[in-house]
Amino acid sequence: MRRKLFPFPLMKAAVRTSRHFSGAQRIRNLVQCLHREPAPGVGGASLTEDTCGKTLDGFPDLATLRKLHSRILVDHNLRSNPSLGIKLMRAYAACGRPRVARHVFDEIADKNVVFFNVMIRSYVNNRLHREALAVYRSMWSLGFAPDHYTFPCVLKACSGSDDLRLGVQIHGCVVRVGLDSNRFINNCLVALYGKCRRLKDARQVLDEMPERDVVTWNSLVAGYAQSGRFDEALGCCREMEAAKMKPDSSTMASLSPAVTNTSQDNVSYVKDMFTKMANNKSLVPWNVMISVYVNNSMPNEAVDLFSQMEVQGLEPDAVTISTVLPACGDVSAASLGRKIHDYVVRKALRPNLLLENALIDMYAKCGCLIEGRKVFDEMQVRDVVSWTSMISAYGRSGQGDQAVKLFSQMQESGLNPDSIAFVSVLAACSHAGLVDKGMYYFDLMAEHGIPPMVEHYACVVDLLGRAGRIDQAYRFITQMPMEPSERVWGALLSACRVYSNIDVGLLAADQLFKLAPEQSGYYVLLSNIYAKAGRWQNVDIIRSIMMSKGITKVPAISNVEIDDRVYSFLAGDQSHPQSKKIYKELDVLVGKMKELGYTPETDSALHDVEEEDKEGHLVVHSEKLAISFALLNTKPGMTIRITKNLRVCGDCHVAIKLMSKITGREIIVRDTNRFHRFSDGICSCGDYW
Repeated sequence: MRRKLFPFPLMKAAVRTSRHFSGAQRIRNLVQCLHREPAPGVGGASLTEDTCGKTLDGFPDLATLRKLHSRILVDHNLRSNPSLGIKLMRAYAACGRPRVARHVFDEIADKNVVFFNVMIRSYVNNRLHREALAVYRSMWSLGFAPDHYTFPCVLKACSGSDDLRLGVQIHGCVVRVGLDSNRFINNCLVALYGKCRRLKDARQVLDEMPERDVVTWNSLVAGYAQSGRFDEALGCCREMEAAKMKPDSSTMASLSPAVTNTSQDNVSYVKDMFTKMANNKSLVPWNVMISVYVNNSMPNEAVDLFSQMEVQGLEPDAVTISTVLPACGDVSAASLGRKIHDYVVRKALRPNLLLENALIDMYAKCGCLIEGRKVFDEMQVRDVVSWTSMISAYGRSGQGDQAVKLFSQMQESGLNPDSIAFVSVLAACSHAGLVDKGMYYFDLMAEHGIPPMVEHYACVVDLLGRAGRIDQAYRFITQMPMEPSERVWGALLSACRVYSNIDVGLLAADQLFKLAPEQSGYYVLLSNIYAKAGRWQNVDIIRSIMMSKGITKVPAISNVEIDDRVYSFLAGDQSHPQSKKIYKELDVLVGKMKELGYTPETDSALHDVEEEDKEGHLVVHSEKLAISFALLNTKPGMTIRITKNLRVCGDCHVAIKLMSKITGREIIVRDTNRFHRFSDGICSCGDYW
């Protein structure tokens, strides 16, 4: 007597399920027929093997599948058909029910290698790699020899479970049975060795293959990229093109890790690759290219590409949105960010933790605390990243008390803060001048078993330095258990500039010139310290050193978003079509500011020009031009948001306070340190920055 294809209790459950799904959606004519027919034995025509097979080959939905299965179970001829058993297994696996497929598999009495292959594939396709490998082992123990269909699936399972040892054994078996020329098996071997960082072996397999395809090259590209060997990853792409194979969207996805913080040449190469497939309606190349721009500090290009994607009629998915939102934040494109948020709501893409965290981060970077907090409060599930993003948002806006309160709430929720969360709360204390609270959190790390890293020490140095405790900050550095980093000494040098401490500033600068000899910002900081002290001869020396080393100042750039487009301005910029109007508007503003007592702070300006020229140099700073442009092109009363790549200078800080008072506008400026929310002549930082 043949065994049934399903254990009896589950058979009854399947029959019961069929009664509840009598009105299931009729997706195919064959399925419609199934739904109209009564169950066999009740008084209707019986199903045929052909009808069942065709329905199962069409991968019906779960409700239809269960109903069909229940009817197969009560028909002796269908129940004992091995072909239908295989098709049932495939169909359940396709519906994400590999364990039901396993029940079908276990009830089959006369198995052959095909049944094992289908079961292994069912597990692999549902990412149950350990289970797939267990079936492979049982296959051997029962005397069934794997074939050319078995090995690719099992190698994928080895790759998915990082089981290199078994993968190497399987490779040996492949060679012994003479399948080492099989392209599909070799592709899986390249992927396995690449993922497990055995790149020499991966390359050897590829080199020895009699024929290769795009999948072969993509697997090796991914291996190199995931191991940080970026030049070799790009080299593989060039080899592939030389072999007359066109890179596809999977190539771009494989290459993505290799173009993070890389050279402009590499970005250009990926851009060329993208351009050749831009007409492809797949989202993958678009998502990857946006990611490349974001990961290489090119937010304007990322935002522009997203806009092009919309023009071409491609609908972004959750991956697109979570990728482009950081770029919106980087350039303070709050208007575009809000439109994307509306799209998320319209398309019901929430709840989605990654996407929601990206929304919080975007609003935080744009200084939109209320909207960011609303997203945070509406989240069904929050992780440490969600809390940390919100804590950081409050901290950079100078609301240290709120940041500290939120940190406590995170702990009360049952989540343990991680290393990054402590960086955020320490930075928040620093921006708000909460020295004692900051030191408390630094000591609290030990209770959570988190050893302070150099980033935490840098925050404490910044905390003490901003509060004017320069000597204490220096002593703290000398007691660090690791070598102080560039960021640590940079925080100290910045504090020395604020408090005009030349002696400690020289010590910090000396260390920085060793750690980052080409970083212009540190030379400028030291130069400013000398300038404020009136030591112009030393300023000349610093300038001469920079010239001899070919070091140039990083140009200040300010961005402002208007009508979903981001505009960038340099100091003294006259390239914009509205330049004449912008400078005229700025002249009028400066006149009104002087009536209110504004005097340009020329202490740190160039000393070898006349005082009047110094004032002119300060007037045309990039943020002032961006604000003037925004005043000309936005409605009265609208908030103006500016993003600057450098710290706001003292003169601009004073000027923007007066601009906000004169124009009745709220002006939000995000520089490299924090947010400045100017309103009615007052800045949210309380002049503590």
